[in-house]
Amino acid sequence: MNYKILCSDLDGTLLTSKSDVSEHTISEIKRIKSQVKIILVSARMPSAMTYIQKDLEVEDQPIICYNGALVLNGNQELSSVHIHTEHLQQIYELAEANNTQLGLYYNNEWYVESDSERVQKEIKYTKSSPVFRPTPETLSDWSAREIGAHKIMLMSTKDDADALYPILEKKLGEYLNLYRSNDTLIEIAPKSVSKLSAIESLLQEGESLEHVISFGDNYNDIDMLQNSGCGVAVGNAREEVKAVANAVTLPNTENGVAHYIKKHLVI
Repeated sequence: MNYKILCSDLDGTLLTSKSDVSEHTISEIKRIKSQVKIILVSARMPSAMTYIQKDLEVEDQPIICYNGALVLNGNQELSSVHIHTEHLQQIYELAEANNTQLGLYYNNEWYVESDSERVQKEIKYTKSSPVFRPTPETLSDWSAREIGAHKIMLMSTKDDADALYPILEKKLGEYLNLYRSNDTLIEIAPKSVSKLSAIESLLQEGESLEHVISFGDNYNDIDMLQNSGCGVAVGNAREEVKAVANAVTLPNTENGVAHYIKKHLVI
């Protein structure tokens, strides 16, 4: 099969370190990018993705941000779906009662109430910076602007996240997508979008999901891998992700995506 589009998750997949692609990966992407569209697909905010696009020299392609809630092509907004204010308020109240801090994201805006080790890690890994202000101020501002969150990141301890997740699932699972990105983080996105739905929205005439090769490692990559012409899990992926993939490559720290491209995509 001659793949026309390569879609890759970033954290734990394309990124060899916590924040950057390796020279080997850059070389392999450059080798194929004249023949294969390279679309980055992530839960990250735009500014945390565009520097990677620049490193790969694929700035002419769209990016899928926030697990599909925001799709951009340069400065052009192709689609945008956000979490409405009523749900934001409910999540804030549940988080407050559970000693959990919110990270609120809209396009390139990122708000947190206070600094923490987790926030500093996000700054370091994503090369983006938040605005520090009380969550009620952010919710009030967004309500006045008639916008909501493209993503919410709930930051707490493992025990608090274990306690909060089922409560959120029960109260809001019908309306929102929730998943654990690690033991201490819960990420929330609009229910109506996914990485897969965003990829489908970008398909042009003569293109189908059969023409897509995709790479991922986490729960939010499952639909994308299952429905692509070829879905590849990196070696460090969760077992549930490997189970649905067509192939498993090396871990991200061993340039798994580049290894698979070099071996299987002969241009």
